[in-house]
Amino acid sequence: MLNYNTLNGNLKRGILNYSQKISKGLNRPDKKFVTDMLYGTLASGSCMLSEISRSLHENIKLIKTVNRLSRNLADFEAADAETVRENYLKAIKRRYNDDSLIIVDGSDITKPASKHLEKLCEVRDGSTGEIGIGYHTIGAAVLSSENKLPFGIYSRIYSTKDEDFVSEIEEYLDCFEYISRHFSKDNVRTMDRGFDNNKYYRYFIRNNEKFIIRAKKNRNVIYNGKTENIMSVANRFKGKYSLRFKNKSGKQVDVKISIISIQLPKYKNVELQLVVVYGFGEEPMLLITNLSSDDKRIGISVCKAYLMRWRIEEYFKFKKQKFDYENLRVRSLQSIRTLDLLLTLAIGYISMLSDKPFFTRMRFEIIEVSKRLFGAPDFVYYAIADGIYETLKYVKSGLKRLLAIPTPSPQLLLAGFGET
Repeated sequence: MLNYNTLNGNLKRGILNYSQKISKGLNRPDKKFVTDMLYGTLASGSCMLSEISRSLHENIKLIKTVNRLSRNLADFEAADAETVRENYLKAIKRRYNDDSLIIVDGSDITKPASKHLEKLCEVRDGSTGEIGIGYHTIGAAVLSSENKLPFGIYSRIYSTKDEDFVSEIEEYLDCFEYISRHFSKDNVRTMDRGFDNNKYYRYFIRNNEKFIIRAKKNRNVIYNGKTENIMSVANRFKGKYSLRFKNKSGKQVDVKISIISIQLPKYKNVELQLVVVYGFGEEPMLLITNLSSDDKRIGISVCKAYLMRWRIEEYFKFKKQKFDYENLRVRSLQSIRTLDLLLTLAIGYISMLSDKPFFTRMRFEIIEVSKRLFGAPDFVYYAIADGIYETLKYVKSGLKRLLAIPTPSPQLLLAGFGET
């Protein structure tokens, strides 16, 4: 029988140990701030400061807690943000290897009713396609080795109205440089059609980094020494290999794949592969990669790898929906970026609990709590987040009682949240 007192005690200790691990090197006030934000975000299921503050159960007026967290968000220095990012990457390092995919994509935060936020700019709402106001976002995730779950590794909110803004391409190149500093060249960078740009190809080719990019239909390539439109080349090949895949809805899809050696006009001396995939729509899916092989395995690998992109789409959707991401109410862009960082770290804790190879009793119990109320969702992060919320929502003591107890339990050490 599930013991809720034991579960919420273990869960609070797990969050505390995780927070201590990723805030190592910060001063004491900043450590407390990070701990409060991580616990409050997970316990409230929200990134709104009022809800986070309420879940901390401090013996002061709520507005005083809100104001303290608001000041901390604005004052959190870039060096401290870099410290927690580095600590977080160390904490998740054993969850991936050099064969793990890295998926990069862009999204947006729309704020139609928040005209007083700093440096709002025009964005295209990804859910409606309409132009509104808000901020652009860049996200990157590495898929865990065994269970292919997305672990956020880079998140940035930017505005075209920011005085430091140069271009969208420069923003993404900053992301790629960050990934280059922290991950192997063999981790395949996987991207959608928006990245079919010569500047991105140049970056990956010069750095000898593996990539898969979905090509646009107006892309020119060199085939057999002649420059042609990519669709003209693809249409000559109707699929040499037949395969069956599951799409993101779990439906079986029969596809045909051809692999064609090409070059790009800007990089005539670099041999690339064009993987043409029939079966996902009226027109073929066109994937350009520098992964090399002469047999069908490269086509299968590239197709499977690209189709894993839906994982980051689920990740973005989860981040927005589960934590009321687009309802954030801090005004300065600096505060918004700090809040985004801390939300990414909170989801990192959910990712660690969700990763099956590191199964623990606590994970099982959290999912059981969630199932009793909501059933089992396809994307396990929802179950973990719901279970955490339901376990902690009636707790009235916050983390105060645990802050003086540094030693993690053996169960938490097995879960990967203790000191190493």
